[in-house]
Amino acid sequence: MSFFSLKTDDKDKYKVYIENFERAYLNETTRFYKQKAGQYLTEHGILSYLHYADQKLKEEEKRARRYLESVPECNSVPLLVRRCVDVFVTEFREQITNECPNLIENNDIERLRLVFVLLDHTGDISSLTQSLESFIVKQGLDNMLKNKDTIKQDPESYVQQLLDLYRQFSNLVRDAFLNDPRFLTSRDKAFQKIINDISVFQLDMPARATRGTTRTTLAESRCPELLAQYCDILLRKGTSTHKKYSSEEIEVKLKDVLLLLKYVQNKDVFMRFYKGALTRRLILDTSIDNELEESIVIQLRDVGMPAEFIIKLQQMFKDLKLNRDMNEEFRTVCPSSRNNNTMMDSFSFKILSAAAWPHPGDKIDVSLPAQIEDVLPEIEEFYKKKHSGRKLTWYHTVSNGQLTFTSKNGKYDLDVSTLQASVLFSWNHRPTNKLTFSELKLATNIPEIELKKTLWSLISFAKLKQQLIYYEPHVESYQDLNEMSLFWINYDFTIIRAGKIQTRGHINMIQRLQLNTEKGREEENEEIMFLRGERTKEAIVKIMKTRQRMNNAQLQTELIEILKNMFVPSKKLIKEMIEWLIDHRYMARSETNISEYVYVA
Repeated sequence: MSFFSLKTDDKDKYKVYIENFERAYLNETTRFYKQKAGQYLTEHGILSYLHYADQKLKEEEKRARRYLESVPECNSVPLLVRRCVDVFVTEFREQITNECPNLIENNDIERLRLVFVLLDHTGDISSLTQSLESFIVKQGLDNMLKNKDTIKQDPESYVQQLLDLYRQFSNLVRDAFLNDPRFLTSRDKAFQKIINDISVFQLDMPARATRGTTRTTLAESRCPELLAQYCDILLRKGTSTHKKYSSEEIEVKLKDVLLLLKYVQNKDVFMRFYKGALTRRLILDTSIDNELEESIVIQLRDVGMPAEFIIKLQQMFKDLKLNRDMNEEFRTVCPSSRNNNTMMDSFSFKILSAAAWPHPGDKIDVSLPAQIEDVLPEIEEFYKKKHSGRKLTWYHTVSNGQLTFTSKNGKYDLDVSTLQASVLFSWNHRPTNKLTFSELKLATNIPEIELKKTLWSLISFAKLKQQLIYYEPHVESYQDLNEMSLFWINYDFTIIRAGKIQTRGHINMIQRLQLNTEKGREEENEEIMFLRGERTKEAIVKIMKTRQRMNNAQLQTELIEILKNMFVPSKKLIKEMIEWLIDHRYMARSETNISEYVYVA
């Protein structure tokens, strides 16, 4: 059948086609499938219906391209597709979206792709992206809670669990949703929630961003601490994790940490723990590779760590390089070296920039061996000649050395902290005596709480079957040691491996180098919160100076965007800092709108 109409106006040349053919074609197709679609869904269920709907959409689009006009004036094919989408998808959207969580849980790639294609025709896939995000969060937190006790003690298990989850759903987004940016965004939002969740692990931080005002705390995720610990066990010599991987595998795993780090909100907390662990590795010379360490610092910069943090880390490496040259020069001019002080062959010092390295806390005056006491003034004099006006402060709590201990069974090299060495040297002139806690306190000059911790590390070292020092009476923790506790050297000491006594051996007794005291850690947490407040104030002033006038919602959005690479400020913190800036006349509330702020020059 053909239709002809003689017209002189091009505008109406498709009018007969549209009114007499296209309209009938669209209406009849719609009527036919309205009956068929519902019937098919009832008889075969939603899973089969997904295939049916996709197949019929393709068939009808192909048929439409064959029989309908495709010129721009008609737009027939898109109209037909739109009608079919309404019938096959929009009409049954609820049934389709209700099946999404099950499909995601079963990793049903084929049907998820069908759902994606069908819903994408409607222009609204929010129900599918929300299902994906909700499922990732639920599964991630369920897994964390299920394995809480294990991963709390093992950062490697924690990181591996996060990575497994990330890869699982990254593969799902790739295979089912073709890496569509909307689904990548849902995955990223979900991981941000998991990583920053406090229901599994939490870290207590001061509640206020001003110094000395309160002891109340706010809970934050411990994820940045665990990530920093994992970096440490990968980069530190002697750990079981480091031993089982090649250099190439370690680099890959460190890049995995950087991948997870981009989802961490409180990056300033990660910086604190990472810097503390790096300091221990550099001071104790336990890093597997300093070049790799420097490379990681550059990569931390690339994932958005603040420039001031990176500059300080880079200064730490510069200090070590300068110290190597300074130590060599000192040995050539040192009087002790010329006087045949044999200790000078293995003696070294580290002079570190106070602005770059973590502050070791309160200075403790420890009784040192005479050989070391004699050398320190020489180092100070040598340094003054090179750098006039600078003052050196010795922090013995972060110093360390190696002692050789001779027992009845052999000779053993012991890596010890300066505090441990001071305790052991207390027996030099009375090797068989039993010394009370009071006598050791007098001999070492170590404050009571630090002396208790140091003694505990020598009388209950977990890696030893026989302890270096024996004591009585028995107590359960270092806190229970008292003035009358007795200590003596175990001259039957030995290292046992595979059930056999070793006549020679080496053991690191330093464990975790204590950079500061409990009080120091609390002050460090307060410092983090104080700096958050300062950064928030600086950012608000910068924004207001540029914008001049801004409402509260816009200010919060822009502020979070500026600070998110370091931390995400809470609404409470933002409010406190705005009030502070208003009180100090950096900005003011608008006279006509209470939720609007005005910059004050």
